[in-house]
Amino acid sequence: MTDNLQGIGMTSQRTRERMVQRLVAQGLRNQKILDVMRNTPRHLFMDDALASRAYEDTALPISYGQTISQPYIVARMTELLLEKGPRQRVLEVGTGSGYQTAILSPLVDYIYTVERIAPLQKKAKDILWGLKLRNISYHYGDGSWGWPEQAPFDGILVTAAPMEIPEPLLQQLTVGGVMVIPAGREGQQYLYRVVRGEGGCEVEAFDAVSFVPLLSGRV
Repeated sequence: MTDNLQGIGMTSQRTRERMVQRLVAQGLRNQKILDVMRNTPRHLFMDDALASRAYEDTALPISYGQTISQPYIVARMTELLLEKGPRQRVLEVGTGSGYQTAILSPLVDYIYTVERIAPLQKKAKDILWGLKLRNISYHYGDGSWGWPEQAPFDGILVTAAPMEIPEPLLQQLTVGGVMVIPAGREGQQYLYRVVRGEGGCEVEAFDAVSFVPLLSGRV
């Protein structure tokens, strides 16, 4: 991994810098997030055949019918999660490629990440370990149920779209906690931020998005 870390040509540091400049042009202003995006080798999280496209602003296919989200969406979701203050214990629903996990890792105290596709999570874990990201615990399970044994969380980030926000995830959010989640049917999905208060939840809608559905069960 060391030899491939910096990348060359279309996976080089210069290409990552152009990606960051696009994010700034798209309105991203959090310098800590931009720095992490700049320093994280996205090409490591996808198959070699697609590595040359790693820093395009587009979602790309990975194994098992899943996708790696476009850089803007990864940065945007991270921004919405952290905008109301730092997060100590963050649940990530859907490890996927591990790229979103890698972006969150330097920005929060600890991540609990859940994935329903065992080999996909194993691959992500190997990459994240190789990047020396150690503040992460992994769970193979149905993400729509969260991770009750580790709850509560002051941050939850969901990387697949349910039709509606799952009640079990709301119950695992602390008062003052923030959840960022896409939701809705295909073609009508939006990114939502949920802030749990003493008397209920405040829900805000943001960007129109397109995510794979949040499925139940394990594979």
